[in-house]
Amino acid sequence: MSRPMTVLLIDDSPFARQMVAKILTAQGNEVLEAKNGQEGIEKAEQHRPDCIVLDLLMPETDGFGVLRALKEKDLVIPTIVLSADIQETAQAECLKLGAVAFLEKPFKEGELLEALHGVFCSK
Repeated sequence: MSRPMTVLLIDDSPFARQMVAKILTAQGNEVLEAKNGQEGIEKAEQHRPDCIVLDLLMPETDGFGVLRALKEKDLVIPTIVLSADIQETAQAECLKLGAVAFLEKPFKEGELLEALHGVFCSK
């Protein structure tokens, strides 16, 4: 990646946020964090990041809810979903709701960077 991106990381797990943030900042990206879906929606509206990395399974507003809210608010922000829920129906629903990639947890660093590169190249 040649230009740093602002990435909004939405995950209820502090450990997961720390791991993903470490990978993203090592590549020179700015990382904003949200600990739940509702906070993530608010930060997406407020900061308009270049990309969102989104956990699917969270209490209150889950990843599906975040994707729906982004669509309803007409916020077109490339979103990469990271989830332990690898059912094809979950993946299909995420992609239908606008996600650009779906990575299975635990993910490999290279997979995340490749998905981010895809977002960067489409901008």
